Amino acid sequence: MSVVIPVKDDAAPLRRCLRALTLQTRAPDEVIVVDNGSSDDSAAVAREAGARVIPCERPGIPAASACGYDAATGDIVLRLDADSLPAITWVQTMTAAFERRPHVGAFTGGARFVDGPRRLRAPLAAVYLGAYTAVSYTALGHLPLYGSNLAFRRDVWRRIRGKVHLSPGVHDDFDLAFHVGLRYPIGYARHAAMGVSMRPFGDPRAFAVRTIRGVRTVVVHWPQDFPPVRWVHLLMRRALQWAEAGRRA
Repeated sequence: MSVVIPVKDDAAPLRRCLRALTLQTRAPDEVIVVDNGSSDDSAAVAREAGARVIPCERPGIPAASACGYDAATGDIVLRLDADSLPAITWVQTMTAAFERRPHVGAFTGGARFVDGPRRLRAPLAAVYLGAYTAVSYTALGHLPLYGSNLAFRRDVWRRIRGKVHLSPGVHDDFDLAFHVGLRYPIGYARHAAMGVSMRPFGDPRAFAVRTIRGVRTVVVHWPQDFPPVRWVHLLMRRALQWAEAGRRA
């Protein structure tokens, strides 16, 4: 089990995240922190916590994440953000999910807000993730991947590595879902609890940038992944997989 954390100038939340990873009921075999040009002491914080630090000069989360995935040595690669706070059973839960469902290529989990007004944490998290899932499902035809709480098989990454987009103008997790979901089932790890920051709601400009990147991530896959076309491809692929499974049975 390899954990990958892309980071840029997030030393304080990274320290909390790494601390949470040391408390896991099933310790990860390695923790990789990808330093995407930080000007603070993020890299030093990572090294002090025993993480493996990999520099990534190409700007943007997509490139940093891919750099970490390429370096991972575990059979399963888990991804979260520097400001994420995984439950102590997070790694164990993801491990068990892959063991129970060997045909699934990737799992994604939900999240809860751990900062901001207490009364707004639950409803805002539900609205935020619910809207993301609904909109993404329309474009993808299946579950999306949520960057603060996801995991996939390293063999899956090797097969799609040449197709992912590394531009900082796309959402890396959304783009990853386009390529993984076309070939492998994506499952939902219900009990893989994750705490995240409410920072997306604190800056209207940053939230607008996220929205623009989401739209760009969809459009960059057109026309080959235009929704009706993609849905037909998915149905045909699933039918072939079911037929193959039936012959083996």
